[in-house]
Amino acid sequence: MRFPFNLPKEREFDVIGFGTNAVDFLIQVPEYPSFNSKIELTDYKQAAGGEVETTLVGLQRLGLKTSYAGRFGKDSAGEFGLKELVAEGVDVRFSETVEGARTQIAFIIIDERDGERTVIWNRDKKLCYSLDESPLEIGSVARILHLTPHDTEACVKLARRAKLQNTVISLDIDDTFEDLEELLPLVDILISSADFAEKLLGIKDKKDALGEIAARFGCGIAGLTSGEAGSLIFSGGEFFETEGFIVPGGCKDTTGAGDAFRTGFLYGVLNGESIEESARIANAVAALKCRKVGARTALPNVAALEEIIHDN
Repeated sequence: MRFPFNLPKEREFDVIGFGTNAVDFLIQVPEYPSFNSKIELTDYKQAAGGEVETTLVGLQRLGLKTSYAGRFGKDSAGEFGLKELVAEGVDVRFSETVEGARTQIAFIIIDERDGERTVIWNRDKKLCYSLDESPLEIGSVARILHLTPHDTEACVKLARRAKLQNTVISLDIDDTFEDLEELLPLVDILISSADFAEKLLGIKDKKDALGEIAARFGCGIAGLTSGEAGSLIFSGGEFFETEGFIVPGGCKDTTGAGDAFRTGFLYGVLNGESIEESARIANAVAALKCRKVGARTALPNVAALEEIIHDN
């Protein structure tokens, strides 16, 4: 099935992202510790993460052109995060460094038995965008505007301007936010975590919930990720269920798997694939990401992606 929207042509970037960035401190343990206990870690590392940034890096590795608009703190973590983006080839002309602010960080505990992670994070309020600070100039520079809604008012204003310029709006979401119901009607591609629809609507059945999101807000694509089980996409009255791929060598870390899924899905959109094939590509990218510890470490290039698709 084809996508229910048309992409604009001849933009400077394929995708521009607006949302939070983060630096992750990843801690591997033999098993998740019980309350009021001690456990010896196996290994740890610092790595760049963040939902939007990870998706952009993934698209960049697959040969697309991306740009990031967001705020870093003026600290060592911010310097590290910005440097990592530049090294991957992501354009950062719309990014800012905020004096006196601390870059968002996350401490991530990874259970070595299955690679599942627990995230403990904090974002400095000085990094937030107010309504009047929405970077409206980015709405027309890319074919797709990819968002996380932490600064919801700024996102709404930006998405409204971008829609006037025929830019396709993509949303990465895993929780509810104030003013979210103003943003959702502007979204063309909504890919959420498995439990988001129930949080938003109180509907437990995933198919019923996705159908209601599409009916209530008009999202052309309403979908969710379900880890190793794969994904569920609703569009045009039809559901598309796609199985997950087996992680080559076993799952080492699920951090950023949802962001990697969005990488693959947007890659399919931009390459003219069907909804079904885009979901398959998305699940393949997510599986490849889980090969190593870190949100971006094992994001694939085109050759690796084509190999896993061919072998499955």
